[in-house]
Amino acid sequence: MKKIFYSAYIWVFLGLASCADFGALEDFVVEKPLNVEIQEEINAFPDLLSYLEGMNNPKFKLGISLPMSDFTSQGVRFRLANRNFNEFTPSSGLDHRSIVQSNGNLNFAPAESLIELVGSREMSVFGSPLVWHRNQNSSYLNTLLSPLIVNSPAFRNELNVGEIAAGVLDQWSFSSGVSVEANSGMGADAPGVKLVAGASVGSPSDVKLTSPSLPVIPGKTYEVIAYIKSDVPGEGRFTFEGLSNNEPPLAWSGTGAPTETFTTGISWQEIRFRVSDFAGDSFRFSLELGYQPGVTYYLDVNNLYVYDLDGDPIINNLVDSGDFESGIAWGGWGNNSTRGVTEDGMGAGNAGRAFFVTNPSVTGGFWEVQTLYQLAAPVENGETYRLSFWVRGDAEGVIRPELQSPNFSSNGFGQVFVTTDWRYVSLTTTVSASDRNRLIFSYGEFAGTVYIDQVVLSSERMTGGSTTIVEKTEMEKSSIIHTQMEHWISSFVSQTKETIKEREVVADPINDSDPELIRTGLGLTPGEGEFYWQDYIGRAYAAEAFKLARQYGNADDILYISESGMEANLAKCRALIDYVAYIEQQGGSVDGIAAKIVLNLDSNLEQVGAMFRLLAETGKLIKISALEVRLNDPAPSSVALIRQGEIYQEVVSQYLSLIPANQQTGITLAAPVDGTDSARSGLWSSNLNRKHAYAGFAEALAQ
Repeated sequence: MKKIFYSAYIWVFLGLASCADFGALEDFVVEKPLNVEIQEEINAFPDLLSYLEGMNNPKFKLGISLPMSDFTSQGVRFRLANRNFNEFTPSSGLDHRSIVQSNGNLNFAPAESLIELVGSREMSVFGSPLVWHRNQNSSYLNTLLSPLIVNSPAFRNELNVGEIAAGVLDQWSFSSGVSVEANSGMGADAPGVKLVAGASVGSPSDVKLTSPSLPVIPGKTYEVIAYIKSDVPGEGRFTFEGLSNNEPPLAWSGTGAPTETFTTGISWQEIRFRVSDFAGDSFRFSLELGYQPGVTYYLDVNNLYVYDLDGDPIINNLVDSGDFESGIAWGGWGNNSTRGVTEDGMGAGNAGRAFFVTNPSVTGGFWEVQTLYQLAAPVENGETYRLSFWVRGDAEGVIRPELQSPNFSSNGFGQVFVTTDWRYVSLTTTVSASDRNRLIFSYGEFAGTVYIDQVVLSSERMTGGSTTIVEKTEMEKSSIIHTQMEHWISSFVSQTKETIKEREVVADPINDSDPELIRTGLGLTPGEGEFYWQDYIGRAYAAEAFKLARQYGNADDILYISESGMEANLAKCRALIDYVAYIEQQGGSVDGIAAKIVLNLDSNLEQVGAMFRLLAETGKLIKISALEVRLNDPAPSSVALIRQGEIYQEVVSQYLSLIPANQQTGITLAAPVDGTDSARSGLWSSNLNRKHAYAGFAEALAQ
C-alpha cells in the first residue's frame, strides 16, 4: 500500500517518536509542535476540484452528500462543498419521504430551491434513489393499503335491499347477464349483484339494472350511494325516470365537476350523487354498464342506499362532529401532552381528518393524561351505550374511554389496545348514575401519538348506521402500489429532468442474507420510513422503475442501480449484476452501477478490488455513490487517523486503476465531515480541519 506523502522530516520524527530510546531527542530542536507541522502539510494540499483538471474525464464527478439544509443555509459547509466538489447528493430532501405529503400531494418547493441554488454554483445534483426501502413516506403508502371503511348513512334506506340480498329481484328490471351472487359484495359473506357485459354489448343500456319506483317528497334532496368494482377497467352511468332531466351528467364522487360516466376497476369504488329535480312524487334509477365488452361488474347490496338528506336519523350520535371534519379538537390536559386535528387525508381509511393526542411518556396513572368531550346532556341512568371509533398510534399501547360524572366517578368501556394500523373499536357500558355527562379518554399508559376518528356514542336501543370493513386483496394492493410508483416517478422525474441528468433509480434491491433473492420486508418490523415496494409489485419492480424513469426523463439521462455491502460479500455483487441483466430482459435500461462502500480499519481491501473487477466486466458506468472509512472511535489515535487516510488512498487508487477510464463517473463522500458520533469517517473534522483522510484521498486523485 502507498503511504500518504509527508515531508521526510515529519516521517523521521514519527519514526523516532516510536522508538524506545528517547535520549536521542535531547539535542533535537523543534520550532513547531509536530501536530502543527503535520496539519500545515495537509493544509498545503490543493482543493479537491483542482485534481480533476489532470484527469481529462468530463464524466468524472467529485460528489458530496450532506443534509439539504447544510447546503441551502449557505454557511461554512456550503463553501467547503463549492471549493472541493462539483456534484451534490442531498442525504434528505429529494426523496419520497420528503416530497410526498401525508395526503399524497407532492411538495416540490424545497427541491426546486435546492436545484436552483446548486445550478447557480456550477454544481450538478445526483438524484436520490427513486425507489428504495428507506426514506419513503411509508405512513401514507400503508394507509392506502388499509381496509376500506364504509359507514352507511344513519337514515332510513328507501330501498329494500333485504329482498335483493335474499336473491329476490321481483321488483327490479334487469337485462340478461344480471344476477344476485352470494359472497360477491363487500365484506365477509356479503351478497352482490353480478352484471356481465358480454362481447356483443353495443350501448350503455345493454347491461342494465333498474330499481323499483321509490317515493320521494318533491323539493327534497336525496342522496344515492353505490359501491361498484369490475374485473377489468370498465365504465358506467346512472340514468333516471321521474326527473326533469333523466340523463344528467353527475359528480359521481359527490364532489368535483359533473361528467357523463364514471370508471371502474378492481377495487371497490364509491359512487355518490344527489338528485332533487323530481317531476312528481316518485322516481326510478337505472345502472347502465354496457360501455365496454368483456367486463364483469359487481354491485354491493348491503351498502346500496337512497335516502332523504333531511330525514330523521335512526341513530343519535351524542358526539357532535365525531369525524373531526370541522377541525375542532377536544380539550385535554396532563404531562405536557398536546392535541389537535390532523391535516385532511390522515383520517381513518386515508380520508378526512382525525383527532390526535401526543403524550411524551407513560405516566404513573392512566388518568394523568386525558381528553374530554362535554355531552350536551347527561346520558340515561340504567341505559346501555355503545361507543365506536377508529384508532391507531405511532406506537403500541393502551388507552381507556369512560363516561364520567363531575365528581370523577365513571363507567368505563375497558382497555383499548392501540396498534400502528387503524382498528375499528366497538364497546359498551351500562350507566350507573344520572349525572354522567362527560366522555373521557385516558392516555397515561401510551407514549407517543394516538389518532382517533369517527367517534359514535349512542344508546343501544337505537339501530342503524352500520359499518362495513373491506380488506384489500393482494391484487388490489399490487395495483395500488404500482400506481403510486408510476405517479411518484413520473411526477418527480418530469419536475426535475431539466436539472438532474444522473440519478439513482433503484437502491439496495438484493437480499442481505440470501443474495439469490430480492430484499423483502416480510417478517420484519419496518422502521420509520421503511417501505418495500417489491413486496407488492414483485421481482420486476426495478424494471418498471427504470422504464418509468426513462419514459419521463431525458433520452440521454444516466440511470443507476445501487447496492451496499458488495465489497464485503462478493456473492451480493454477482447477484446484483445478474439482477441488472434481468431488469434489461424485462425491458428496463440500466446505464450504470453505483457502489455504496462503508469500510473500517479492519476491512479487507483485496475484496474491494475484487468487487471493482467484477463491476468493470459489466461494461456499465461505475460510480462510488457513497464512500466512508469509519474509525468507530470518538477519540481516535494518530495511528488510526493515518491508517484511515491510507485506506481512502488505496480505495480511490483501486477505483481509478481497476475501472476503465471510460466507465468512471465519480466518487461521492457519504460523510465528508465528522459528526458527533464515533464513526469519524470524514475528510474533515467536525471543526472543518482537514484530516489525514483528506491527504490520502488527494494523493490518490493525483496519481
